[in-house]
Amino acid sequence: MLAAEFVNTLFDAELPEPSYWESYYPPRDLPPDAIVTRFGPSPTGFLHTGGVYVATLGKNLAHHSGGSYFIRIEDTDQAREVPGSREQFARGFKYFDIESDENESNSKWGPYEQSKRERIYHTYARELLRRDSAYLCFCTREELAQMTEEQNAAKLQTGYYGSWARCRNLSQAEVMSRLEAGKSYTIRFRAPAGPPHAPPGRVEFLDLIRGRIEHQDNTNDVVLLKSSDQLPRLPTYHFAHVVDDTLMRVTVVLRGEEWISSVPVHLQLFNALGFKPIPYAHIAPLMKFDGASRRKLSKRKDNEADVAYYIDSGYPADAVLHYLRGLANSRFAEMTFEESASAALSISECGVAGPIFDLVKLESISREFIAQLPIDEALESLLTWAREHDPELTTVLRGNLPLVRRIFENERNPTVQRKDLAKWNEFRGAYGLYFQELFPPVSDTSDPRFAPVGPEMVVKLAKSFADSYRHEDNKEAWFEQIRRLASEYGFAPTAGQYKKSPESFAGSIGHVSNAIRIALTGLTTSPDLFLVAQNLGEEEVLRRVRALTQPSI
Repeated sequence: MLAAEFVNTLFDAELPEPSYWESYYPPRDLPPDAIVTRFGPSPTGFLHTGGVYVATLGKNLAHHSGGSYFIRIEDTDQAREVPGSREQFARGFKYFDIESDENESNSKWGPYEQSKRERIYHTYARELLRRDSAYLCFCTREELAQMTEEQNAAKLQTGYYGSWARCRNLSQAEVMSRLEAGKSYTIRFRAPAGPPHAPPGRVEFLDLIRGRIEHQDNTNDVVLLKSSDQLPRLPTYHFAHVVDDTLMRVTVVLRGEEWISSVPVHLQLFNALGFKPIPYAHIAPLMKFDGASRRKLSKRKDNEADVAYYIDSGYPADAVLHYLRGLANSRFAEMTFEESASAALSISECGVAGPIFDLVKLESISREFIAQLPIDEALESLLTWAREHDPELTTVLRGNLPLVRRIFENERNPTVQRKDLAKWNEFRGAYGLYFQELFPPVSDTSDPRFAPVGPEMVVKLAKSFADSYRHEDNKEAWFEQIRRLASEYGFAPTAGQYKKSPESFAGSIGHVSNAIRIALTGLTTSPDLFLVAQNLGEEEVLRRVRALTQPSI
């Protein structure tokens, strides 16, 4: 055991005692059943859809209980920090409405970046050293790698334990000698030792989602503070979690199920520090079908795993959040969008199996969401997306606002509602045809889309249609022009008649409709032609059709 006086020399002489931090971070003045949750993303990578999933659940639980939800950036692994990740975090937090309730200006429990909490960790590391619950380890990275290799070869559990824990029992003199030699060190937790030569014990704990769990107890002397040659001197996740969640007065730790195996060491750390363990709720990860098997949603393989995909594509955030709540519990999927946004989640309702994330299902939900948006909200949402991602479209939309409103009005007509949009980047493809600035007229009469109608007949149909065109505001009267045009040039008046006797006709009325459709929209499948004509207006209809009567250049 190291003498307390010696331990003190390893740290800043002005480092506070634990009692200072425990009074500096007082209990929260909240209702008795209030829940305090935190979301702790690491800037070693970009924000994952699964992170939004967990944060959404945490915020819901906190707010519906009268508690608080906060974000704490877990930036202790600074060597692996990805440039730009913090900016992407902020963008994702804002877009999905999972920004923190708390920050340094409105809260007593900050800072909210772990790299700024270094003195707190040092206080508690020093305390564990004083109690002989921690020790200095001088093993190099190379020595540890060699140790792991030997353990794997011998088919042993990997880790720093038992006879492999080479620095666990160094005397103070040996420690001082190595320090004087300038050797760097980490500070390791001294895991409670069981009876000699006995197998590891078992530990039970209650998970708020999964119920009672039994797990092999921890025997590994995990690192608490990283190497002394790295500044700032920061903790590992295990140590920071126990210290920060206790002092910041978290009441439920929501995190991914991959941390279940770490609960035994976390419970040991709570005990060694004299802290009361915090209840855990381990969330099952979002999954995806990969052929006949299931796997975790992966940013390396799946575009939809990165929140930037939704922001850049223009998925409405509320549609995505509705879908994620439905994955947490199926009753949310049966609610309206408004009900889902305001309903309370119960931790016990979360499933223990990873829900399947289905992009096709999300797109269906998103189409429904956009179709239900009031016109003003839809227009503002579209413009907000376009300002950042499609400036040209923004200019076009702003110059044609009455037309945009008319398009949305038509598409919300119950008799013709198409639900063409799942995300705003589809607007050009679905509705760009209505805007002169985005639609180059079709002028090539030999375009294969006109088949089986030949170029000469395309010209005749276009010329006759334009010469006799009346911009009717009645759908039947407008389509009667197509019927007359078909009859004039020997096309069958119905598809059925053409099918019975194709040799008797120049083609079907459908071929005539298709020729006019391509002239007006450039598409072989389009919105209702009458509505297209109404949205374009007479002048634009004639401009597009007559483009087929001019010689191609």
